[in-house]
Amino acid sequence: MKYFIGLDIGTSSTKALLISENKIIASAVRDYPVYYPQPGWSQQNPSDWLRASLATLEEVTAGIDKSQVCAISFSGQMHGLVTLDKNDEVIRPAILWNDGRSEKQVEYLNNEVGRDFLLDCTGNIAFAGFTAPKVLWMYENERENFDRISKIMLPKDYVAYMLSGSFATDVSDAAGTLYFDTGKREWSKPMLEVFHIDETMLPKVYESDECVGYLKDEIAARLGFGRVKIVIGAGDNAASAIGTGTVDNGSCNISLGTSGTVFVTCDSYECDKINAIHTFCSANRKYHYLACILSAASAQKWWVEDILATQYDFSQAEKYAGKSDVQFLPYLMGERSPVNDSNIRGAFLGLSMNTAKQEMTVAVLEGVAFALRQNIDIIRSLGADIEKSKVCGGGTKNRLWLKILASVLNITLEIPVLEHGGALGAAMLAAKSVLNADEYSAAENEFYKVKETVEPDASLVDFYNEKYKKYLRIYPAVKECL
Repeated sequence: MKYFIGLDIGTSSTKALLISENKIIASAVRDYPVYYPQPGWSQQNPSDWLRASLATLEEVTAGIDKSQVCAISFSGQMHGLVTLDKNDEVIRPAILWNDGRSEKQVEYLNNEVGRDFLLDCTGNIAFAGFTAPKVLWMYENERENFDRISKIMLPKDYVAYMLSGSFATDVSDAAGTLYFDTGKREWSKPMLEVFHIDETMLPKVYESDECVGYLKDEIAARLGFGRVKIVIGAGDNAASAIGTGTVDNGSCNISLGTSGTVFVTCDSYECDKINAIHTFCSANRKYHYLACILSAASAQKWWVEDILATQYDFSQAEKYAGKSDVQFLPYLMGERSPVNDSNIRGAFLGLSMNTAKQEMTVAVLEGVAFALRQNIDIIRSLGADIEKSKVCGGGTKNRLWLKILASVLNITLEIPVLEHGGALGAAMLAAKSVLNADEYSAAENEFYKVKETVEPDASLVDFYNEKYKKYLRIYPAVKECL
């Protein structure tokens, strides 16, 4: 039996997933801290990722024939800035995707360097989460550290480098830096000049399923492994797309996690030049659109736990679905896609003395669904044909929410049997580097099974189409008032 391992280098923990050609064998998780040295700053020690990776590798392979471990691949939190000196020592703690210190640099990039220039060079505009503004922040605020840089890399690529000695990245993760030409799938020389980056500081770019080297002999001996391929893997969203089977043109995956994401695969490159929709390279040699709303399941949690302060039975609110005119704008933490507005805030509209809390509950669920639809409609306008979508994340436990979402989008939602996200995607990328085409296709058939489908409620579709038109007018009005 052949074994493959996916390592998901997350923000709060690293997860290892061991699979064979047709089933999941074992998983293990190790947590580590995030440090917040100043308000809005978010950092981690890369050595914590490596320790967690080695510990989870050891745990998941404890009960198997370790000589049959064939390949390891990676999923990783995107956009983080890892810098090494000429001795491969970490220069400073990694600045993470959710770090907000580079707001000044983002404003400079979008307004002075210019959105059009950024879009032409990379296919994306600047966000504080991206790697490039962090590089510019380091250049302007920690020049002594910046001048020591020998290597710039992303979180998963640091772990891959320490395990294999190969200085590498993949196209999906590189596309989130803002100094990568997404259309050409190579580093953007004009952008490197903006950020004072010499290309020798950057890793060689591979497709996500490519082998970049082998596990170091001393690490293999420590773990009891033989000769193990190191496959570079993908950024977390692109890896999750592999893990959920979101791989064909027009295939869609919606995540109802703390935040909400829409991931749509496309065969050809096309960037959105108006809205805050990302265009990145995919992990299967294609491209994808990625939209992120900042409040999804967190909006539900806020309403139920912080406002209602009670355990809540959502079935009590179902009778108001498709009947209430109460609206909710889910911009509780500002919004990323499609408006890129960190200062906007949420709102309820249409309240009266007769409004019941159950109506407001439904409005929260509908508001998140409308926010997702707004992004999907924009992606459709770019040529994507979206007929159904996988859906995953903690929000899928709310049956009413799934009914509302399917009806707002007017598409079938599919709930996968397996929900291991990036770790499963990474393990499958590892498998792809070893198995032949027929064997890999058989593995996809096993791992991509659907547990349940949720169809639109025909009695709600027309109502939500009209309510959605009104929803689109809320953001401009609220922005005017703040």
